[in-house]
Amino acid sequence: MGETVFIKLRHRVQVKPNSAITVGDVAQVMATDSGMVKQLQTIPLYQIQPSDKNIVIIDVMKVVRAVLQADRSLDVQTVGPSQTIIEVVYEKRRFSTAYFLLIWLLLFVGSAMAIMNFHEDVSMQQVHQHLYEIITGKKVDKPLLLQIPYSLGLGIGMILFFNYVFRKRINEEPSPLEVEMFNYQQSIDQYVILHENKESMRKIDDN
Repeated sequence: MGETVFIKLRHRVQVKPNSAITVGDVAQVMATDSGMVKQLQTIPLYQIQPSDKNIVIIDVMKVVRAVLQADRSLDVQTVGPSQTIIEVVYEKRRFSTAYFLLIWLLLFVGSAMAIMNFHEDVSMQQVHQHLYEIITGKKVDKPLLLQIPYSLGLGIGMILFFNYVFRKRINEEPSPLEVEMFNYQQSIDQYVILHENKESMRKIDDN
C-alpha cells in the first residue's frame, strides 16, 4: 500500500465562468510528501460550461477517482462532506441611484405601515393613555412622556435585534435574522446537493 492521502472537500467554492476546476480548488489535500500534495492539487476535475448556469456539484468519488488515476498506489482517505457546491459567480450589474432610492423607499414605507398597523391592532395609543393616567393621575390625549421614549426604544430595539449600525456589527453574536438566513441557506444547499448531483440518483429501466 502506498502513501496515505487525506482529502477533505470544501462546502462551497465560488468560481468565475469558464473556469477549470482542480482538486486543490474543491478540497484540502494532506500527506507527508508536500511535493506530491502540490501535484495532486493541480489535477483537473471539471471545466465550467455555459450550460451549467450557476451551480455545479462535485462528488467526493469524482475527486478520489481523479487522484487514483494519477497514482493508483495511493491510499486515499476522505473526511468531511461528500459533495462540494461550485457556485459560478457572474459579474453583477450595477444598480443606479434611482433604483436604490426606490427600493429603500418601498422598504421604509412597508416597515412603517407594518409597525403602525400593529400598534392600531393592539390599541397602543389607548394603552399609553391608560398608563399615563395610572402614573400621573391625569388623563391626556397625547401622553408624549411615554410615547417619545417608546419611539426611541423601538428604534434602539431594532438596532440591537439586527445587531448592526449601518455596516458595523455591534458584537460577534449572530442576529436572529442571520441565523434564519443561515438555516435557509443550509436547506437550499441540501436541496441542490440532492437534486443537482447526478451521482446521488440513478434511474434503472425495467428491460
